[in-house]
Amino acid sequence: MHPAPSVILFTTLSGLGFGLLAFLGLGLPDVSGWVAFVFFAIAFGLAVGGLLASTFHLGHPERAWKAFSQWRTSWLSREGCSAVAALILMGIYAIGVIFMDQRWGLLGWLGAALSLFTVFTTSMIYAQLKTIPRWNMNLTPAMFLSFSLAGGALLAGQNTTAIVLLLIAGAVQLAYWKQGDTALANSGTNIGTATGLGSRGKVRAFEPPHTGSNYLLREFVHVVGRKHAAKLRMLALGFGFVLPLALLLVPMHDVVIKHLLALLAVIAHLIGIATSRWLFFAQAEHVVGLYYGKR
Repeated sequence: MHPAPSVILFTTLSGLGFGLLAFLGLGLPDVSGWVAFVFFAIAFGLAVGGLLASTFHLGHPERAWKAFSQWRTSWLSREGCSAVAALILMGIYAIGVIFMDQRWGLLGWLGAALSLFTVFTTSMIYAQLKTIPRWNMNLTPAMFLSFSLAGGALLAGQNTTAIVLLLIAGAVQLAYWKQGDTALANSGTNIGTATGLGSRGKVRAFEPPHTGSNYLLREFVHVVGRKHAAKLRMLALGFGFVLPLALLLVPMHDVVIKHLLALLAVIAHLIGIATSRWLFFAQAEHVVGLYYGKR
């Protein structure tokens, strides 16, 4: 699919924001007052900023509120409902931590659970799509959740936990790429099934269905060269996981430099995850591409 910047921003920023909110709900880091205010401001800024970015991809943003009514059947609606619930609960929890030096444990745990559930619902919007075999895998929600937790741990300053979660997220990313590269072929979908002519023998494209571009080609067919994909994967892996791990493992006793390295680790991780998200959409391989001879 054509990777829209708004969707990349949404999935990247909201994942980091809700990941940080989950750690804050668990009382990590153990801060209060204005220090806690800064952490919550970053978390809410990322989460809300990501959600707002998603509305720019809607044809009619003013109708976004209608999505909340379909929570029984729509993962998009469940995402909206759980996001609002998580933000409200964590907002109340933040008031207690910042202004009253109180940690309402049950509220924090519920807010943390809803924050991670929001990330899960986001992943299921894509994982449910059988028309995109590369997304229609169990590794899709695993990737979204592992990225969110690793990024949340980084932002929360939980270095030891972040090291473990970055290793897990990196392994999930590699597994996702490996399984995703064969997902379309293993799905059994081909140009014969795409056109409905497979029962008549081997089908091949004689000429394109259209002489020019159209909506389907613009929105659902995006071809990334293997060389470019390989370079971008190395970039995503290096910046998203390897560099942050290296920065966190540097032995440093100076507090200022230690915090600077942690900040660089967060920035590197953000660049890597944004690159990974771009590939996630660019390499989607929607089956409609078969009809146009693009696969």
